[in-house]
Amino acid sequence: MFDFDATLPLMALQFLLLAALLNVIFYKPLTKVLDERDNYIRTNNLDARERLAKAESLAKEYEQQLASARRQSQVTIETAQNEAKKITAQKIAQAQQEAQVQREQAAREIEQQKQAAMATLEAQVDALSNQILEKLLGQALVK
Repeated sequence: MFDFDATLPLMALQFLLLAALLNVIFYKPLTKVLDERDNYIRTNNLDARERLAKAESLAKEYEQQLASARRQSQVTIETAQNEAKKITAQKIAQAQQEAQVQREQAAREIEQQKQAAMATLEAQVDALSNQILEKLLGQALVK
């Protein structure tokens, strides 16, 4: 079936030469390119992970700062509201005091006017009583 003559070693030599030539020309550059590409992908993947971790840490930091700013603004708002309530309460108390003083003053003035009116009325009543008596009894009897 097989002839073992000089063509078999020549074919084996051609095969080995072709394998060596393909290895030098095709396989080594191809594996080099594939290794470089794998390295490039691995490096970019690591860089992307580092950037993602950095972005996440920055986002957490900004969220913490935002939460802190919200708390501070809430405290400021509460302080301002409490201060406004105190001022309002003071103004209301002051207005109530002023109203009470005005009521008391008005009551005193009314009492004074009442006393003055009563005194005037008493004088007028006395004068009218004297006039009535003079008319009824005559001037000589009244005095």
